[in-house]
Amino acid sequence: MHPADPTLPNDEAHIASVMPEVIDNVAVARLYGEPLFAMPQDLYIPPDALEVFLEAFQGPLDLLLYLIRKQNFNILDIPMAALTRQYLSYVDEIRSRNLELAAEYLLMAAMLIEIKSRMLLPPKKVAEGQEPEDPRAELVRRLLEYEQMKLAAAKLNEVPQFGRDFLRAQVYIEQSLQPRFPDVHVVELQQAWADILKRAKLVQHHKISREELSVREHMSIVLKHLQGKRFVEFENLFNPEQGVPVLVVTFIALLELAKETLIEITQAEAFAPIYVRLAYTPT
Repeated sequence: MHPADPTLPNDEAHIASVMPEVIDNVAVARLYGEPLFAMPQDLYIPPDALEVFLEAFQGPLDLLLYLIRKQNFNILDIPMAALTRQYLSYVDEIRSRNLELAAEYLLMAAMLIEIKSRMLLPPKKVAEGQEPEDPRAELVRRLLEYEQMKLAAAKLNEVPQFGRDFLRAQVYIEQSLQPRFPDVHVVELQQAWADILKRAKLVQHHKISREELSVREHMSIVLKHLQGKRFVEFENLFNPEQGVPVLVVTFIALLELAKETLIEITQAEAFAPIYVRLAYTPT
């Protein structure tokens, strides 16, 4: 090993102390595939390049659990001396560079040292038949609870998650549906009736006569007119030459038939012609 040269800067002295000597022209490193038999004098290594981070651990308990499982220690009978020594060696790597990260780890280190010290002291006297309190009991309880939560979190993470492990399939299927005609609104019937009255006034006669009209009779007339026909246009059920009274009675007869569900009034679309047909009765 190269002895650290006090004339070199701190970083260069550290590099010289850790780099192996060149023996029998054996390369100490390779740069872009080319062997290097000596360290470059102008090589600059940032201080952060040699820094050790403990972000891989989720906290002091995670680090302790890792050390216990790595050394196959019995978590119910932890060798505090060995565990504390290994823990402090990890924490010393970051204490000089990252105080914010090391703070909570140092707090756990103080707790470990306290437990270790209490174990070196003789146990307190307790009542007969009772076991002395183990200084490690609280630490063991926290470690076991943390391990349970960590295992539960790992199992939850193994469950397939939407957006991470799978995506929801979306399939659009076009189905040919049977056309359904829209229902006829009252306003549309009023407009159709107004158009019939408007045309009836153009051909009205000046003959004055008294005539008794029967709604039932005109209901039968409308049914006969629809008999054997698939559709009949609404306007074809009226004869303007018969005069307004007959048109009124015929319209009332249509309304009564629709009320008794003997006829159906349909329309293909808005503002389309209105059709009338006999109601379908299943056999």
